Amino acid sequence: MNKSEEVEYCNLELRFDRRHIQDLIKELIQEGYSLYWNENEAQFVISIRTGRKLVKLRFQRTGTGYKLVGDYMIRDPKLAEWMEKLIENTRGHAVVKRFKDRQILIENILFGEVIRLVEISGYRQRVLFQKGTPMTEQEMVKLFESSEGERRLLLCRLETDDELEKLHAAMQRGDQEEIGACKRKLEELWLELMRLEW
Repeated sequence: MNKSEEVEYCNLELRFDRRHIQDLIKELIQEGYSLYWNENEAQFVISIRTGRKLVKLRFQRTGTGYKLVGDYMIRDPKLAEWMEKLIENTRGHAVVKRFKDRQILIENILFGEVIRLVEISGYRQRVLFQKGTPMTEQEMVKLFESSEGERRLLLCRLETDDELEKLHAAMQRGDQEEIGACKRKLEELWLELMRLEW
């Protein structure tokens, strides 16, 4: 990764338990970062110093553990690499935007795997990779001209949250059949969300 590059992590959906967060703190200290952390009933915050900047990772409490939330702009290449390994290792979801020389590269990640890669240069946008079948241009135009798109987006987000809770519960029980069904449904929902958000 080029040092002039800035990376923004958006729409993160990474799930953790308390022990995993403690392991992350140890890992960051071993990597040489100066950091501190605090928590309250709602969230656990790890503040990481990178040069003059402070990156605050916010882990929101859920019924069964923690979820990393928020958008993060990271200019430190080592920390950006660590964040990407974290997304991959937790099989998480994210939108990663890389800014370099008037160009933006956007990766949509589902279960730790890139499902869509888009390059934006000036006013031009080019899809470099897309998993699944994209909507046609006419379908997209029709959707954006109506209020149906906003309604579908909201419903899709709510359904995704429900499905993630189901997946977590199934993982706790070790129900492999339910885990597989949830993952398939989440992949469909994520693709739908990506189409609606573009």
